[in-house]
Amino acid sequence: MQNNITFFPFVIAFIATALLTPLSLIVIKKFGLFDDPKTHKHPAIIHTKPIPRGGGIPLFLGIVIASFLFLPLNNITIAIFLASLLTLLTGILDDKFDLSPYLRFFINFIAAFIVVESGISVPFITNPFGGILHFNTINIFTPFLGESFGIFFSDFVALIWIIWVMNMLNWSKGVDGQMPGIVAISSIVIGILSLRFPISDPNTLIAAKLSFIIAGSSLGFLIFNFYPAKIFPGYGATAVYLLLSVVSILSGAKLATAILVMGVPMVDGAFTIARRIVTGRSPFWHDNKHLHHLLLRLGLGQRVIALFYWVISAILGLIALTLTSREKVFAIIMILIVVGGALLFLHLALKTNNEKKGI
Repeated sequence: MQNNITFFPFVIAFIATALLTPLSLIVIKKFGLFDDPKTHKHPAIIHTKPIPRGGGIPLFLGIVIASFLFLPLNNITIAIFLASLLTLLTGILDDKFDLSPYLRFFINFIAAFIVVESGISVPFITNPFGGILHFNTINIFTPFLGESFGIFFSDFVALIWIIWVMNMLNWSKGVDGQMPGIVAISSIVIGILSLRFPISDPNTLIAAKLSFIIAGSSLGFLIFNFYPAKIFPGYGATAVYLLLSVVSILSGAKLATAILVMGVPMVDGAFTIARRIVTGRSPFWHDNKHLHHLLLRLGLGQRVIALFYWVISAILGLIALTLTSREKVFAIIMILIVVGGALLFLHLALKTNNEKKGI
């Protein structure tokens, strides 16, 4: 039974993606889905020659093939894969035409809304001080919404979470191999946590299987994305981020665990939004001041930076599996302070260094 939930879904997804990626490269090159630094004027570009992008295609197809074999076909699975397909198609268009970030965000919102409308919400979270905080039992009638505030709030939390994970992980693919490693580790941790208790809820079973499917597909893609990358994930990989955000909800609202294991990119994403707003810039527009960019300026190589993210994610994931709910809250606070403080220090130090050089 355990093999049917973990091993076989993982292996099939891994093999499917590993086989589909070189085949997809043929089609991707034919349609001209290249990230060419000479024509793609993006401040975060660090490569010097054209690299195919559109890696979201084999990633998504690998997940779909394994899911077809191991997941049931019901309203939830149909909704989440339709939503992820929408983000994949948007990503392919973006890889070709560089769509407006506002348009991409709007489509992400639509995709997340499709998921929530299928019945996926965050009805509760564990109270770190004891008990359960039930979002769907706050029976405050709201005539404008036509339903109780509790139900709306459950959906709202899920909507915000899905959109946040999609955008945060999209910012975490700055160096070769960085993103698939983070996603693989995060999904494995969520999958393991889903299996710690007897699985009686069908949604939890879906989450457990899909977690290992996502992990297998990510590692299959990593073979071709590790430095020097033969293919980039592209914006189409947002389809995978959406699925990862969903399994963290379906696994029993393991949001604290997901926040911990993705702690570094989470804090980097929040810091980026705050930094852009404080400096009078739109949070949607790109720059080259993420943590991985700062580490590159310190002289670290892409492989070292990717390994740094993987190791930290793995350590935080192992810690998350051993902590109580209250301990996770304190751990999240510590990550926020340490990573946020490191980001602030690096920004100030590099700024001071540039001023001394007259840059």
